[in-house]
Amino acid sequence: MMYGKFAAVYDRLMEDVPYDSYAEWVIRFAGRGQLLDVAGGTGVLAEMLAEMGFQVTASDLSEEMLAVAADRFQAGGHDIPLYCLSMTDLEGLSGFDAVTIAIDSLNYLQTEQEVKDTFREAFRALNDGGQLFFDVHSAHKMTTIYLEGPFVYDDEDIAYIWHTEPGDHELSVIHDLTFFVRTGGLYERFEESHEQRTYPPEQYEAWLREAGFQHVFITADFSSDAPEETSERIFFRAVK
Repeated sequence: MMYGKFAAVYDRLMEDVPYDSYAEWVIRFAGRGQLLDVAGGTGVLAEMLAEMGFQVTASDLSEEMLAVAADRFQAGGHDIPLYCLSMTDLEGLSGFDAVTIAIDSLNYLQTEQEVKDTFREAFRALNDGGQLFFDVHSAHKMTTIYLEGPFVYDDEDIAYIWHTEPGDHELSVIHDLTFFVRTGGLYERFEESHEQRTYPPEQYEAWLREAGFQHVFITADFSSDAPEETSERIFFRAVK
């Protein structure tokens, strides 16, 4: 499964992600209440939102990621239910005031239908007036920034080489990563290959409205500004 061994080093590699800004964005518009963190990975955002007053439930398709999240929640004294589910099928989960799909998780869906299914599932899981929060990579990031690699990282305990090439679909890329993780006096090598795909903001908005969302707000790069040609990350807030 994708994210197999990657789960063990994921948090170290995501240390520069401003989860606090993400959480503040959600709180600013959703207040407090029941929140579902979809594709929540190792639970960093879910724990932060719980500490800020939300009643959080979390899901992810990767059992390895959920295992790391469970350890995190136990260590922090948080009672956060965890479900191993695809974001395209949130069966049994409903009654939420907010749903989050954070840090470009939606870009891992490979077909238009999967994106549509995810929006419909989020809509179904929300209470009336509930809100969906998510972000995606921009076209500029997929066609320009990612292709400026290879990228390298080395902090003595973990190192990686990251190559990215265009994928089979328009606005898609394939990430090929080779990791070296220190174990005692030796380094273990393993490889991961991840494919991501994005769409223009207006396409996401059309699918959100098709799913039933009444209001859609689009911003960029952890700001309140509208997306520009060189924006890297596009944020969506959709109201049921």
